[in-house]
Amino acid sequence: MREVRIFELEQSEPAAAWRVARPSTFKVISGEVWLTVEGESDDHWLAVGESIELAKGSVAWISTGPAGARFALASGSRGQSRKPLSGWPMRGWLARRPSVV
Repeated sequence: MREVRIFELEQSEPAAAWRVARPSTFKVISGEVWLTVEGESDDHWLAVGESIELAKGSVAWISTGPAGARFALASGSRGQSRKPLSGWPMRGWLARRPSVV
């Protein structure tokens, strides 16, 4: 399962700093965003449809262009390996489940 959060930032708001709790994808939905990640030498100007991957534990500073911006932050199981259910010992698990009346 993935978690996707949508944010809006107006041009008049000060730059915001976020500490990234989980590996995440930052994607611009509208406007343009200035983003810098502490420890990286380059800043990023992202336009509509552009995205960047943010590592767990990184600190990202975010601001907008003159029109403000809307962006999404997505984290979760995308791209992670999934174990097939056929490999699980389902019979043993089902046998241990209490009856539901």
